[in-house]
Amino acid sequence: MGTEIKENIYEALAKKYGMSIAQAKASTQNMVQMAKESGLDYQMDTLILTNTFDAHRLTMFAKKHGLMAEMTERILRAYFTESKHIGDRETLAELGAEVGLDREAVENMLTSDEMSDEVRADERTGQQYGITGVPFFLINKKYAITGAQPTDVIVQSLKKIIAENKITVLNSDEGMICDDDGCEIPNKD
Repeated sequence: MGTEIKENIYEALAKKYGMSIAQAKASTQNMVQMAKESGLDYQMDTLILTNTFDAHRLTMFAKKHGLMAEMTERILRAYFTESKHIGDRETLAELGAEVGLDREAVENMLTSDEMSDEVRADERTGQQYGITGVPFFLINKKYAITGAQPTDVIVQSLKKIIAENKITVLNSDEGMICDDDGCEIPNKD
């Protein structure tokens, strides 16, 4: 995908999923409502579609500097709420500087191929797990929660995963108990 995309989000979704523009808008409005309930303000009508490869490279660059969470959050807000063009390198340099990265270092990274291998490796991992969209939560490399789900769906999924992953002790409680202070041999009265 190029960085300058002429179609809007509704046209792109309709084309991708073989639905009408009206269906795409209805589907998107459901996501906007879920975001609103979580305190997020998504502006889908003015969102700028673009290739996000450089934004992903910037996120990996920020990770090297301990600012991955801040960078990810800033890019998402710029994209979904502020309708900034996150495929534009000048915009990305500005966003990087806002979270505390050196602007010149960000600009140099963006004009090079730095962090490309890391992003491509993430793409390959995603393909191996069959990830085709976001959000996608992979837990214990075994369980997946896909799409924008209501909180109760996520909570129920996590409860099920926890229940299925409880440790089963196969031996009895009659063995030694050891911790940082040493071992205790149980009394056999």
